Amino acid sequence: ANDKGRKNGSSFTGFVLLGFSDRPQLELVLFVVLLIFYLFTLLGNTTIIALSHLDPHLQTPMYFFLSNLSFLDLCYTTSTVPQLLVHLRAADKSISFGGCVAQLFISLGLGCTECILLGVMAFDRYAAICRPLHYTVVMHPRLCALMASASWVIGFANSFLQTVLTFLVPLCGRNKIDHFFCEVPPLLKLACVDTTVYESQIFFFSMIFLIIPVALITFSYGQIVRAVLRIKSSAGQRKVFGTCGSHITVVSLFYGTAIYAYLQPSNNYSQDQGKFISLFYTIVTPMVNPVIYTLRNKDVTGAMKKVLCRGHDSR
Repeated sequence: ANDKGRKNGSSFTGFVLLGFSDRPQLELVLFVVLLIFYLFTLLGNTTIIALSHLDPHLQTPMYFFLSNLSFLDLCYTTSTVPQLLVHLRAADKSISFGGCVAQLFISLGLGCTECILLGVMAFDRYAAICRPLHYTVVMHPRLCALMASASWVIGFANSFLQTVLTFLVPLCGRNKIDHFFCEVPPLLKLACVDTTVYESQIFFFSMIFLIIPVALITFSYGQIVRAVLRIKSSAGQRKVFGTCGSHITVVSLFYGTAIYAYLQPSNNYSQDQGKFISLFYTIVTPMVNPVIYTLRNKDVTGAMKKVLCRGHDSR
């Protein structure tokens, strides 16, 4: 049996992503809903990137990081959703071995980068609210660029480690992934050996990469709350909670679902639950981020009006 398994492994061509094929009636509904969500994600995030570049008032560290987050969300959604849309309508749900490795590396890299970037954005809010006099000195453009680049480099370094660890697991020719894209938990479920060691290594790296940004976010918001409580005017308090409220909402949505998906043992991992949780952070969070950040934000809505009026006047 081992020889057969080895032979299968050596002539291994690719995987089949089962996705939602056990619920054909759901596939069409999902296709329509996800297509609409995907178009909104593209529109919302592109708008934020464009406004951050077009409006001089938005050329601040906060919007520099926000446009980084929007670019990340665009890439993150695009690394999984277009392929899912094709698979929802096609009979052939296969993905090549190289395609699966690339998808895992890219989507995981972008996810890890987002974790770190959300920590950096919390630090930016801390500097703006608790150190207003030193803010422009502390958060100068070079430091912002360095922090953003570091988020990308560290995120993809972690993804490289986890991708290598995941594909070291022997599969013995098993190739049906009960998920809609190549992600760590469902890939580990394919293993034909005990994955405890691999899981604990991946868990260890995940914890390091989640604990550092979480610690930064907790510290920053702890300090912000203390500073807010010292503000006497309720208008001032509302303004601070407005900017920070949107960030906390995004952090809770993204971290909540990612922690749920990645940091629970695989034997407790229900595939159906896993798929819907993954749908949440691959498409719902990237779609609502621009909405959360712009709804309560006068700067962004003001910039949008200016750009639209300019376009109208030029006609």
